[in-house]
Amino acid sequence: MIDTSTFRRLLGRFASGIAIITARDGDRDVGMTVSAFCSVSLSPPLVLVCVDSKASMHDLLLRHPKLGISIIGAEHEALSRRFADKNEARRFDGVPFTRGENSVMLLDDATAQLECQLVSHHPAGDHTIFIAEVERGSMGQAEPLLHFSGRYAQLATTAALS
Repeated sequence: MIDTSTFRRLLGRFASGIAIITARDGDRDVGMTVSAFCSVSLSPPLVLVCVDSKASMHDLLLRHPKLGISIIGAEHEALSRRFADKNEARRFDGVPFTRGENSVMLLDDATAQLECQLVSHHPAGDHTIFIAEVERGSMGQAEPLLHFSGRYAQLATTAALS
């Protein structure tokens, strides 16, 4: 069987976008950086996000059905690092955001913002796959932030975003 280190390096060769997911725990906001995010279905509009079962936000997602997803742009590398850090004490300090209709935080100036309702979850090894139905969304004009081979990267687009 393949060892964990090799498997991680192999999968790191797949360039992915970066998203920050948010939820509410009573009157407290929680959030984390994810790169395991993708579309599942157009009809109904479904997305998935994979969360490590040891992540601080994992158990909250099992209990609270509302989820915000902010696909972040190239200028948000520092936010990606902050929301990936284990220290949650000041995670939201000074972060410009809009509160969605379902009360979750959506980061301002994101490439895209989605408000979702979690509809199912499935254990998968040391992670859980959370499936969410997208209820609302909006698009920004930011260039994408990518993650590739353990590093952040930027994609220079030549066509106008629409």
